[in-house]
Amino acid sequence: MEAKQKLESLLDELSKVNKLPRLSAAARDVDRIIELLSEAREQIAGPMDPHTASLTMAKLQNPIKTAFDKVNDDLKAASSAHKKLGKALDKNFPLKQLPTDNEITESHLPMVNRAIAMHLLREGQFGVASTFIAEAQTKNPPAASPDFDEPMEEDEDDDTDADGTPGLTISTDDDDDADLSSLHSQELQDKFAEMYRILQQLKAKNLLPAIDWARQNSAELEARGSNLEFDLSKLQYVWLFKGPAVNALPDDELNGRAGALAYARAHFSRFQARHLREIQRLASAMVFAPNLAASPYHDTFSIATAFSDVATSFTREFCSLLGLSAESPLYLAVTAGALALPRLMKYMLATRSKGTEWTTAGELPFETPLPESMLFHSIFVCPVSKEQTTADNPPMVIPCGHMLAHETLQKLCKGNRFKCPYCPSEGLMRDARRVIL
Repeated sequence: MEAKQKLESLLDELSKVNKLPRLSAAARDVDRIIELLSEAREQIAGPMDPHTASLTMAKLQNPIKTAFDKVNDDLKAASSAHKKLGKALDKNFPLKQLPTDNEITESHLPMVNRAIAMHLLREGQFGVASTFIAEAQTKNPPAASPDFDEPMEEDEDDDTDADGTPGLTISTDDDDDADLSSLHSQELQDKFAEMYRILQQLKAKNLLPAIDWARQNSAELEARGSNLEFDLSKLQYVWLFKGPAVNALPDDELNGRAGALAYARAHFSRFQARHLREIQRLASAMVFAPNLAASPYHDTFSIATAFSDVATSFTREFCSLLGLSAESPLYLAVTAGALALPRLMKYMLATRSKGTEWTTAGELPFETPLPESMLFHSIFVCPVSKEQTTADNPPMVIPCGHMLAHETLQKLCKGNRFKCPYCPSEGLMRDARRVIL
């Protein structure tokens, strides 16, 4: 009840701040003051007699004073409301010093440094990342460090991209201090720069750079069972189908329904083996084009979140080909820690007062509720092998909906095909999907 009252008090103060008028009026008053002073300066600087200059300055006093009074009035209400909100925050959430008895990060400093450097690179802060890596290596110099402008040396057995260029594999050995050197690479920067360039184009609703990237890496995406290339091509079809009134593209034969149909004929044939049904739905929608909103295909052509969804998928697949997670590990760790910290602090204060502190290392005394996106450890037991799945042997769902361990599925495969042990369905290995439980 007390916590609820505190929250209601804070929400009340916040609502007062939100109800304040925007400070555009104060900005206009300041502009008016500058305008008056500029006009007076021009008049005084000209060939005038001293009496006229004195008269100009005298006339300026009242307008300037009035304008300053208006600015102060505009700012006074905003300042008062912000001060009250700050006092409410200090009252309901007093500062408490965090315990530093066990500084666990000191024993994992290389891993923490690498997480910070990788986060900066993923955010496109290449200059900051370069400075951070250089300073971290100065304090803890590795045995050997490549020059920043030189590409990383590739192992002879590295993967190659679809265009024949060597693939970039990022080491995940976080306990190795020298591993920070692998991030000190122009090649890695170029990869992330390319990702941000394509994401900017997706934000501007230009799908072509992302489609080109997916085609260049189609072999790797196909091996992962990814549908990214088809999803991008499908969205391009829908985007063209909407016509120039929606997509603002040139009104010619390459746009509108005719342009969408031409695009489908040129690019959809290679997807027929896996996505024939979806392609048929896209083509059938042509019949309902005059009244698409009331047709059975209106969901397929809804693009309210389509571009943001495909941008998320692109980021995930791009990072996967680099051997990285879709989300920044530093962001996940900090977010999970922020969610767990209040309960942990409350528990520690309660147990310390009773003299029954938790002493087990590397284990929390209670389960911390985290969102589903932060749950990574599977607890599925394969119904065939009776073994619990692991990161190296994850659970896989097959097209019929049954779930098996990855190793079990490989043993069932004859070539690229397998038969479900629980129903008559058959499928391809590439159609199986990894699941997180």
